[in-house]
Amino acid sequence: MRHGKAGCKLGRTSSHRTAMLRNMVTSFIEHESIRTTDSKAKELKKVAEKMVTLGKRGDLHARRQALAYVRTTSMVAKLFDELSTRYRDRAGGYTRIVKIGFRNGDNAPESIVEFVKDAEKEKTKKKAASAK
Repeated sequence: MRHGKAGCKLGRTSSHRTAMLRNMVTSFIEHESIRTTDSKAKELKKVAEKMVTLGKRGDLHARRQALAYVRTTSMVAKLFDELSTRYRDRAGGYTRIVKIGFRNGDNAPESIVEFVKDAEKEKTKKKAASAK
């Protein structure tokens, strides 16, 4: 029985899967956008949301928990300084998955995972640009 087992196996062993997700979340924090397959994108979204929530908590224990998962200390610093202030007033839903079609080699469905931009800041930028 499979009761209480969350997450997909992604065709990998457990150590390979965790290593892959750790690398992906580190790159995702660095570049703020990643192109990958749909199933990996869904798993990455779960981990990335938890990391941003840790960043918003901001205490020492949360920083150590993030350091245990994210590969580089500079990305943890970015998570706790930049991303936590960006999503301070947002109660979840920090990332979005945009489906972009199929990969050429094996026809796997691909997606782009990206951080959500603040809607109010985008509106003020558009208004300022149109006023000029």
